[in-house]
Amino acid sequence: MRAFISAVYVFLYAPIALVVLFSFNAGRNASEFTGFSTMWYGKALGNTFLVAALQNSLIIALTSATLAAIFGTMAAIGMERLGTRTRAVLDGLFAAAIVVPGVVIGIATLVALVEVFSFLNPLLNAIWPGANPPQLGLGYGSIVAAHGLFSMALVTMIVKARIASLGRDIVEASSDLYATPLTTFRLVVLPQILPSVLAGFLLSFTFSFDDFIIAFFVAGSKTTLPIYVFASIRRGVTPEINAIATLVLVASLMMILIARILMREKKTTN
Repeated sequence: MRAFISAVYVFLYAPIALVVLFSFNAGRNASEFTGFSTMWYGKALGNTFLVAALQNSLIIALTSATLAAIFGTMAAIGMERLGTRTRAVLDGLFAAAIVVPGVVIGIATLVALVEVFSFLNPLLNAIWPGANPPQLGLGYGSIVAAHGLFSMALVTMIVKARIASLGRDIVEASSDLYATPLTTFRLVVLPQILPSVLAGFLLSFTFSFDDFIIAFFVAGSKTTLPIYVFASIRRGVTPEINAIATLVLVASLMMILIARILMREKKTTN
């Protein structure tokens, strides 16, 4: 059994280790290591198209993760005040949103946005004064909406689990001491759930930053970092692509590590 588990881990992580190794290749051939060099990292960071795609990914990930953390926390708090059956139904819907394949979410979001745009753009043409009314289309907003809705389900499930472990005792005690609901949330509930909210934010940021499938359908003319990498490898894999993949891997691992630390702190405070 140990040998089998070891083989599985080698199969999973050996390709990733090779990508990291060949990102330091001195030659141009991505599959032949000819010497150690960090020049491809410099070329990657000096690529204007890559930097623009990176900026797009950072803006989208930060915005969608922030919205997901806010609305996901609100949804988790609101669900705790619902009846058992209603809460069970919403739990199932949020869980389904997490397990639905990304390609399904991407296609469904694209179809929904196209229908909404086809309805709203004629209205803007009719009511907007002037010759150039604004037109809604795919871009930053569509990617943020798609990522934010998916990530909100993730944040809701994380924060909801933390709220359920708190119980109603501290909230009722705060009410007995004549604290308003806002004061109770700000001084009692929020400090207790803040590690979970931050963990959900970091996981949402990581998902949005790394996502290719959903963004591919709803990006329009915008290029995120995963889309740029996908377009680049169609012309052939170079050590520059390996360097980009390594940088994304390190950033993602750091986010996940911080989220895990926050979740561990949450458990130790129980």
